[in-house]
Amino acid sequence: MINLKEISLVDDLSTLPDGKLLINTINAHSYNVAKEDELFSEALLKGDVLIPDGASIVMACKWLHANSQPKKRVAGWDLFVHEMSQLNQKGGICFFMGSSEKVLAKIKDHAAQTYPNIRVLTYSPPYKPEFSDEDNQAIINAINEAKPDLLWVGMTAPKQEKWAYSHWNELNINCHCGTIGAVFDFFAGTLKRAPLSWQQRSLEWLYRLLMEPKRMWRRYVIGNFLFIHYIFKEKRGKN
Repeated sequence: MINLKEISLVDDLSTLPDGKLLINTINAHSYNVAKEDELFSEALLKGDVLIPDGASIVMACKWLHANSQPKKRVAGWDLFVHEMSQLNQKGGICFFMGSSEKVLAKIKDHAAQTYPNIRVLTYSPPYKPEFSDEDNQAIINAINEAKPDLLWVGMTAPKQEKWAYSHWNELNINCHCGTIGAVFDFFAGTLKRAPLSWQQRSLEWLYRLLMEPKRMWRRYVIGNFLFIHYIFKEKRGKN
């Protein structure tokens, strides 16, 4: 299972190499889930790049091994803006897989204004806990036929990470693939991100809790205490 002492986190997006690359993010919640979900843990550990999307992850790493990376948080939104800006400079195709047709339509409209040199293609998968073999093949075919220069997968964690990892070898693409979940809604404007002042104070989690208490209280209240529990176990050398 995942252990912060044993993983390498990337906090400098300028160092990402070209080519086929599976990029995942980790925060306290996904760390907690990975402790109990073997496939999710494997997806995070064996992906090509893992970035620290949470101040709690950064602080825990510093406490567990003082001189290690990462030095700073890199949010999924930061990854999104970096990759989209890079692609917009040279032009190309970006494929968004996940979310509803309504959200994807808003993404296409916003992208046309913000990143005019990017052609945006989308795919809205069936809304179900598990995809059938036919569902998966249809998604894979759509991505391969598009031959994207950038691929985003957004179905919330851990579903998105497990899907990308499980089907990685079937994707005949040569581009970066990022699993970014809520960023789809942030970019579409269907979900409001915390104000910059909250982000700078590492309080984005609190903002989301206040905006959606019924949905988020278990993740952020119980989840934060569970994360601390796991980190103390790691410090004592127990998995």
